[in-house]
Amino acid sequence: MFGGLTGLTDSKGTDWGEKMLNTVASQTIRHLFTQSESVEVLVRCHPSSKLLQGSIDSFKMNGSGLVIRRDFAVEEMSFETDAVAIDFGAVLGGKLNLKQPTQAIAQVILSETGINQAFKAELVKKRLVNLSVPALTALSGGQPVSFTDVQVQLLPGNRLHLAAKADLNNGELIPLSMTLTVAVERRRRISFKDPKIELDAVPEAQREISQTLSMALAEILDNMVDLDRFDLDGVKMRLNRLETEGKKLIFSGYAEIERIPHSS
Repeated sequence: MFGGLTGLTDSKGTDWGEKMLNTVASQTIRHLFTQSESVEVLVRCHPSSKLLQGSIDSFKMNGSGLVIRRDFAVEEMSFETDAVAIDFGAVLGGKLNLKQPTQAIAQVILSETGINQAFKAELVKKRLVNLSVPALTALSGGQPVSFTDVQVQLLPGNRLHLAAKADLNNGELIPLSMTLTVAVERRRRISFKDPKIELDAVPEAQREISQTLSMALAEILDNMVDLDRFDLDGVKMRLNRLETEGKKLIFSGYAEIERIPHSS
């Protein structure tokens, strides 16, 4: 059986062991996502006999149209490892298990549409609604304040425009508008810095409170996006850089993979 797995090749020269491993890996990775349009995995192992010892040369994954935790859309995700040790016995059972932790270079591309959808996710909304922070409730007569209708537009130069409304829970909605710079901090946080408040479209009677609430929202966002909160079990993402490109936000970094999780 093992000889058949590591000695046979198809018409394209693909080793049957590699082919089986690619199939198992594709199924495993696909199950990490709530939804996926495509997930392609390419595992290389030469000579093929190394597979019996669980040693492979590289592991590449490219995915598109991905959804993480039901609400977070990723337009594209890719990662590639160097040599890695796996449990070959688990592969025969249809699972992919690492013998030791590994790292992979990674790239994640978010679309402007996907970012706006994320602001509607419960995990995000609960950090923006019914806030009883004294600095905010002082503006609303002691009532909780909510930030709603958040809309993001990506801009060149790692900047974005953000529009929202502040609900003071007293029947008054305050329009908010600003541009911010997005950057990576400590390889795991997305910072929202240098807010430039825009008041031209805000009624004059609301401009002062709009300024104050916009600064408060910018501070909330700056402390909200920590990748450790979104890690898959056994996988930690670390970022080196990000850039805006048209309607896309592109992250480059690496993944610390302790084990391959089997569900999202």
